[in-house]
Amino acid sequence: MKESDAVAALAALAQDARLRIFRALVGAAPDGLTPGVLSTLLDIPSSTLSFHLKELIHAGLVNVERDGRSLIYRPSIAQMNALLGYLTDHCCQGRACGTPRSRGKTTC
Repeated sequence: MKESDAVAALAALAQDARLRIFRALVGAAPDGLTPGVLSTLLDIPSSTLSFHLKELIHAGLVNVERDGRSLIYRPSIAQMNALLGYLTDHCCQGRACGTPRSRGKTTC
């Protein structure tokens, strides 16, 4: 993942409604959710939801697919994992994380 992609994804998630939407979509993966279900589930008005979904799509964190007359929104698990990988790439100075240190503590 490029730094600019990571910044775009983090910026998209740095808003409470978008973070809630993304987490709801991750919870509904792989099936996804319609805007109506998301709006009801998260108590977000449709027009506001549409704006936030557009921002998440632009950041590459959400995909949309038409199914007949419905739109189905799904999280981009690959993009989410790429972001997590980018954030943890240099964790623990290249050593394996979670290895025991002295006194039973673990690293990271």
